[in-house]
Amino acid sequence: MGQAAYLSKHHINETDYRIGFYVSVPEKIRWPVLVIAILAAVVGSQSIITGTFSIIKQCSALGCFPKIKIIHTSSKIHGQIYIPQINWTLMLLCLAVTIGFQDTKRMGNASGLAVITVMLVTTCLMSLVIVLCWHKSVLLAVFFLFFFGSIEALYFSASLMKFLEGAWVPIALALIFSVIMYVWHYGTLKKYEFDVQNKVSINWLLALGPTLGIVRVRGIGLIHTELVSGIPAIFSHFVTNLLAFHQVVVFLCIKSVAVPHVSPGERFLVGRVGPKGYRLYRCIARYGYRDIHKDDIEFEKDLTCSIAEFIRSERPEHITRMENDEKMTVIGTSSSNSQGVSICADGGDDHEDSSEIVSAKSPEKPRKRVRFVVPESPQIDSETREELRELMEAKESGMAFILGHSYVRAKKGSNLMKRIVINYGYDFLRRNSREPTYALSISHASTLEVGMVYLV
Repeated sequence: MGQAAYLSKHHINETDYRIGFYVSVPEKIRWPVLVIAILAAVVGSQSIITGTFSIIKQCSALGCFPKIKIIHTSSKIHGQIYIPQINWTLMLLCLAVTIGFQDTKRMGNASGLAVITVMLVTTCLMSLVIVLCWHKSVLLAVFFLFFFGSIEALYFSASLMKFLEGAWVPIALALIFSVIMYVWHYGTLKKYEFDVQNKVSINWLLALGPTLGIVRVRGIGLIHTELVSGIPAIFSHFVTNLLAFHQVVVFLCIKSVAVPHVSPGERFLVGRVGPKGYRLYRCIARYGYRDIHKDDIEFEKDLTCSIAEFIRSERPEHITRMENDEKMTVIGTSSSNSQGVSICADGGDDHEDSSEIVSAKSPEKPRKRVRFVVPESPQIDSETREELRELMEAKESGMAFILGHSYVRAKKGSNLMKRIVINYGYDFLRRNSREPTYALSISHASTLEVGMVYLV
């Protein structure tokens, strides 16, 4: 406002419109104003950085931005985060704008259009909040939008006049990030729609029989899937292309929830897929954003114990119904459930109490014998004991992580724009986005990666 007052009295010469901010400041207070401006710039930059982190995190959670590394720096404040890649990107953009313009006037034009655009968009969204969230009158929202929007529209139109003098920068950046968000969201949505539409039906599974039409070998196969219900399409790809598969199959879904920590007693949701004889299970592992993912050995132990506890204590009253009438049971980790099934290893003592221990003897005598320790009550029947024995044998033979890599491609006959977006844009973003945290902690020696092309 002070600069505007100064310009109102110095508009005679043709070059006076180039008068900068500090020219309008009286010489006696120019240095104090410079200090205040620097401090304001520090505060403003921090708010921009924090706001950018928050928006990127929310966009990533909504599937509108590629997966990137997000570091939560506080266990108490949910929104206190740090994103290294975005921080470096902001630094490079600041350097590029500064070196490219080398003029505070053009940088000010770019900043001015960005700020007034944020204010105008905020006013428009606030009018929606008044109606949809606060349930106030539509007339109040219209009055709010007209009063503040008309003032901001004047500043916005004035900033647009400086479009060729630096104000084009925020518009260009907004277009670039909008294209990235649109491409990623469109590809992710098409991939998820393919997964949902091509889920394997339970009738197809029942028609195969308990052997699934292939040889079932000892071992536990963990198939990762994003679906929390149903059988993923990639499982049928495994069955039809592999000659043998594991004796016990677990559909593993790892979910991050918006709380700092998930208690160990509520870590796993375990359910059964198909009849008991198929030995197919579903497990949803839930982690908070401050939880540390355990190494593969500890995770295997907790997962096996949770499945064993589900088999032992399978009761209708402890079951949570999911989609497609699937039933899930909340099971804690072995360390959190002292009354549940646990695993112990001994050096080969032949004595065992059949009412408490279900063991699997390793075919190699020098190896230690690993056993399920089952609580004394309630007594388990012979069918449950047999299922536990098979699970223990599978655990002894080893556990393999089966990761399905899906490659999304546009169908033949798709228009040119769709082929560019899916085959090039989305594929480039997918290859350069962050892998899930579970994939980073899995031992590569026990991983089987299988690719599958999704035609969307």
